[in-house]
Amino acid sequence: MPPPPPPPFSSLPVDENQKATEFRVFSISKPHMLAFHLAWLSLFSCFFSTFSIPPLLPIIRADLNLTDADIGHAGIASFIGSIFSRLAMGPVCDLLGPRIASATLSLLTAPIVLATSLVSSPQSFILIRFLLGFSLANFVANQFWMSSMFSTNVVGLANGVAAGWANMGAGLTQLVMPFLYNILIKYFNIVPFTAWRVIFIVPATFQVITAIMVLVYGQDFPTCNYRKGRTQYTKQTQEENLLRILFRGLRNYRGWILALTYGYCFGVELTTDNVIAQYFYDRFDVDLQLAGTIAASFGMANLFSRPIGGVISDKMGKRFGMRGRLWGLWVVQTVAGLLCVLLGRINSLWGSIVVMCGFSVFVQAASGLTFGVVPFVSQRSLGVISGMTGSGGTVGAVVTQLLLFSGSKFSKQTSISLMGMMMIVCTLPITLIYFPQWGGMLCGPSFDLEKAIEDYHLLE
Repeated sequence: MPPPPPPPFSSLPVDENQKATEFRVFSISKPHMLAFHLAWLSLFSCFFSTFSIPPLLPIIRADLNLTDADIGHAGIASFIGSIFSRLAMGPVCDLLGPRIASATLSLLTAPIVLATSLVSSPQSFILIRFLLGFSLANFVANQFWMSSMFSTNVVGLANGVAAGWANMGAGLTQLVMPFLYNILIKYFNIVPFTAWRVIFIVPATFQVITAIMVLVYGQDFPTCNYRKGRTQYTKQTQEENLLRILFRGLRNYRGWILALTYGYCFGVELTTDNVIAQYFYDRFDVDLQLAGTIAASFGMANLFSRPIGGVISDKMGKRFGMRGRLWGLWVVQTVAGLLCVLLGRINSLWGSIVVMCGFSVFVQAASGLTFGVVPFVSQRSLGVISGMTGSGGTVGAVVTQLLLFSGSKFSKQTSISLMGMMMIVCTLPITLIYFPQWGGMLCGPSFDLEKAIEDYHLLE
């Protein structure tokens, strides 16, 4: 049979579901590539906003008289807010579509970003960081949107690039916020304790603009928006409700394992974003702008590292099937854990920077590899599985921050090494993931293919 024609205004080849089978990163053709650019840019603004506080912590700490415990509790609070919002975002995407879900969340959290300029006590600082964490649930909509637009042969790459480029917001903000702060002090003669408050107008405005762009120019599915295309793409005729969608996803054990795995790749990345600037500032006695520049290099690696993870997943899947995707994830994340252990043991500034850069590439690639597996876990509850996995990332960040970076008896360098050991251990359960029709890391597919497919659909 001839391939299906592309949807209106699309220049990309598509499969039978009108999902793109090619990924052309520099194209803005409707609807596939335009959705991609809107998705990563919207999430980019959320990462930029959420992590706009850490590079200014030395100044904020002095202004609000924050203790190390206050700073640690604020970091945990930001992750806790993200946990619940990510878990809820999955069913919301299943019910309303990624476009409405993403834009609504960005518009609701933008005033919170602006309210950062009004904090006056440690308690209000912790509350603001908790509320800011909700915006990171946009990640679930981002990955859901890409899985709805791109076919299985390129979905790992699409997910990896969309999330990787978005995560650069956490790196760029480490550069931009100290830069804007210095501009206000040097050229406008604004006092330091006022300057850091004024610049939060920038991330708040950026977040509103990207949300409006998603609403105006975005499209949920290749051929239509969500309400019209729901039956076609989910292949269900019965009326859906939130509890049914949620339960179907929660009973799939593969989603829980991927949530744990993601907790110790992306969760570790989030924790590092929170502590790395202050770590270099305190341990190696560098100035605020240099510490921000070093920290930015960690986040900016997402330009290529997470997309590389998606490419590896797709290549391994093409050659070795699902077993290749799982093996690739395990190897890359284990190497990331080893580099994290080494980072805490290096005593020189330049040695730490080199190891940190290698660590950033592998830990971010592992996140891309994780979401190269997620679209295959459940087609009918894709949003829930994405939400579970995304929430796992922030749960891992909370646990790591609480145990190792919130008034811990360990030094920061020892805590970083222990974080690497936790990564290695929590990657091992990947060996337990098994798809009857595709196999797992340690065994092949079921001999009874018909029964295997039936068993898979019971969990789908």
